[in-house]
Amino acid sequence: MLIAAAPVAPIGAHELLVLLLQLGLLLGLALMLGRLAVRLHMPAIVGELAAGVLVGPSLLAHVAPGLSAWLLPPAPGQQHLLDAVGQLGVLLLVGITGMHIDLNLVRRKGATAAWVSAGGLLIPLTAGIGLGFLLPTSVAGTGRPVFAMFLGVAMCVSAIPVISKILLEMRLLHRDIGQLVISAAVVDDIFGWFMLSMVSAMATNGLRTGQVAWSVVSLFGVVAIAAFVGRPVARAGLRLAGRSSDPGVRTAVVVVLLLLCAAGTHALGLEPIFGAFLCGLMISASGLVDHEWLGPLRTLVMAVLAPIFFATAGLRMDLTALARPAVLLSAIGALLVAILGKFVGAYLGARVSRLPRWEALALGAGLNARGVIEVIVAMVGLRLGILGTEAYTIIVLIAVVTSLMAPPLLRYAVGRIAVTAEEDAREKVFSGIG
Repeated sequence: MLIAAAPVAPIGAHELLVLLLQLGLLLGLALMLGRLAVRLHMPAIVGELAAGVLVGPSLLAHVAPGLSAWLLPPAPGQQHLLDAVGQLGVLLLVGITGMHIDLNLVRRKGATAAWVSAGGLLIPLTAGIGLGFLLPTSVAGTGRPVFAMFLGVAMCVSAIPVISKILLEMRLLHRDIGQLVISAAVVDDIFGWFMLSMVSAMATNGLRTGQVAWSVVSLFGVVAIAAFVGRPVARAGLRLAGRSSDPGVRTAVVVVLLLLCAAGTHALGLEPIFGAFLCGLMISASGLVDHEWLGPLRTLVMAVLAPIFFATAGLRMDLTALARPAVLLSAIGALLVAILGKFVGAYLGARVSRLPRWEALALGAGLNARGVIEVIVAMVGLRLGILGTEAYTIIVLIAVVTSLMAPPLLRYAVGRIAVTAEEDAREKVFSGIG
């Protein structure tokens, strides 16, 4: 006997109205504040993050609480709708970044990227763990060891979405230093997500050998599948799409590949961002990428989806908690440790690999941007009960401040690095990225 299930009700009229207003308001504010940031010689991402801060609990909830509750209702379903749009934007942004990575350069300078990553990981990780044992109980809570480990993880991550958008907007992705920053950030984030999974296990079921082993096997398994299976599949898909005279077909195939790879890594317990980036690398390695027909997709992501994602990230920030002296002093201490630990670590790693001073400074400045990746890490800690409201606010503050610091420091350092002929040639290939 066949029993027909009741059809799922479509999204309600009110929920749809709220979502459309949220998207329109956030995108409009992000566009205006982003252009203002550019006029002030800052990347647009600064204004896009500020758009969310203005609409979120940091300002609008205090100035007009009724309007804030109507526009940003606390219902999880409504919040998930907005988050879904932002997640689509960040996955496509990271995938496009992967497509513009010069794999030949990464192979040639792999040792340099490894040294930079090692320094940028170990020093802030150690400093963060130490700081976790020094912060007052009112901020750290009672689960001190797990909190300290979590804080170390938050200190050592970098934000591939933020770094990639900064490099794209500043037209630095074609430069050798831009490629090195992205390569080192990839290693940082892979290690960071692995450490996050272990700390999450410690907070829930304890640190079990089987869980750690599965994370390691999944990580290496995904990389192996991407290299030996994913790359031929991507090449075949792009070759088949290239037979169509409609450029939209090739763009759609690229998006399908990115989303499926993101879903695959997510299903294995790894971050979907990692899958999207690996897919971008596979597409780049296929040798069939035409950056001219990727232009429409790049425009949509850079002008619409990515700004919505960064504005959505700003909605999560509540800076009013910094009014408490204990929280403010802890935030200042944590911010200093985060900035110095990451900068010094990356700088020393670059100098050990014999990079010149200005390139080492540029790497330290670029990798210091934690951005929304650290916000995501903070949200995981809040959900698991590792972080209280005060600690969450401090980690979010680190994410915002380091992302604001990165562009001017990066611009200052890169301005003193000579442009090579190879970089000029690469810029012609990647023309129109920013």
